[in-house]
Amino acid sequence: MLTEELMREVKRLEIRARRRVDDLFGGQYHSAFKGQGIEFAEVREYMPGDEVRTIDWNVTARTGHPHIKRFTEERQLTVILCVDCSISTAFGSVKRSKHQLACELGAVLTLAAGRNNDRVGLQVFGSEHLEKESFHLRATKGKKHARRIMRELIDSTPGMSPFVLKDALSELGRAHKRKALIFVISDFLSGLNNRDEPDWAKPMRMLARKHELVAVQLTDPLEFELPKAGLVRMHDPVSGRRFSVDTGSRRVRDRYRKQAHKEQSLIEETMRRARVDRVEISTAGSFVDPLHRYFQQREMRRR
Repeated sequence: MLTEELMREVKRLEIRARRRVDDLFGGQYHSAFKGQGIEFAEVREYMPGDEVRTIDWNVTARTGHPHIKRFTEERQLTVILCVDCSISTAFGSVKRSKHQLACELGAVLTLAAGRNNDRVGLQVFGSEHLEKESFHLRATKGKKHARRIMRELIDSTPGMSPFVLKDALSELGRAHKRKALIFVISDFLSGLNNRDEPDWAKPMRMLARKHELVAVQLTDPLEFELPKAGLVRMHDPVSGRRFSVDTGSRRVRDRYRKQAHKEQSLIEETMRRARVDRVEISTAGSFVDPLHRYFQQREMRRR
């Protein structure tokens, strides 16, 4: 059921997101991402300098004059936002939680795609509050649909669910047969378990073979560095375990830092092997600069 407070929050999110799109991302988004192929535009007479391979021999034979086929890039994309809503995304030690960051980022990508006439779909997973293991919105266009995506993002409360990232990636592969541009927005902390690779590595590789995949990793400064704050009572939201940590101990802080960087290296290496672009966005700052740099890099690769 829609509440007045929820609708006000959607409106506030839309206003913030539109400001970001207006300032930065409209043109960059357009030039950074390729269409899904080429489509026929017209047949015209051959002119000196035209590529001989584009000659339309049927038309040439009928008219007695050489003609060529012209094609244009098919601009319309199918964009899928795959958003992790597991309990770890509720964490945030600076400006906002990772979930709040994901909501605003999802809204910006939705509006940027809509401005370029692309279809946008949504998959939300990881929350125990979902009626099913994951929530889906079919990819389509329009302002009403964009607001629905924002509403579902805001309403997706982080929680605990056995349906995790590896399941979501596998489900995406089964659900989308035609090539799509997929933004996976997650902290990618599930399924690490000191393995040689995360349990989501294989489904990510399989998904990346068929689709254009962009991994947007949400991070927080405290995930990499413990502050020197003495004895701190902590709670593991996944296991439910409560324990005390002596953050005043240099050995404890060093061990924490090494383990965090080991896990981060594993995440980065997994994405490199899968040939998936990774964009890291922190709760401590704006996502404008990281996205700006990424769009520029993609545009350079296209030239």
